[in-house]
Amino acid sequence: MDDTELHRERILRHVSPIITGRFVGFQTSYTREVRIGRPVALTVFVLAGIAQMIGALLRMSPARRTLKELRKGPEFLVTPVRLRDDLGQTYEIEMHGQLPQSALHRGDLVQVRTEPQSDPTLPVRLLQLVNLTTMQPLTPRIPTQWSHLGPALLLQAAVGVTIFGAVMAVWLG
Repeated sequence: MDDTELHRERILRHVSPIITGRFVGFQTSYTREVRIGRPVALTVFVLAGIAQMIGALLRMSPARRTLKELRKGPEFLVTPVRLRDDLGQTYEIEMHGQLPQSALHRGDLVQVRTEPQSDPTLPVRLLQLVNLTTMQPLTPRIPTQWSHLGPALLLQAAVGVTIFGAVMAVWLG
């Protein structure tokens, strides 16, 4: 057994929704992709396609993304955050999105609100952080499936629903 194994810090998984401790630091960040469900992506894709067909007939050519691109979903930044409680135990939680780096300094007393992730092998996810040293509340923001689809595509889908509804009303009525 070498020296690195003797002094390896034991990282704990916390199960409580509230953790209070000292900020130890950010670990190396990486990106993770959010998949968009096939039914949501397919529905928006088809309905936007109706509006885009009408636009093509009127010689307007909107940019069209493929279904594969829509299903891929947004990528967001994942940063493991380490906290140490009063007993000296170290906890790792995941922060999705970004916070201003200057908002936290090593040794700041913080209180975080967390929730478990769908994958039980991952650490809990940070929802909100309050820096008790500066009394500053912080909430990381991540992209959602709706921001990934974009307002233009969602507007086209809404127009597609309207056109589809009008055609069905005429056809059935």
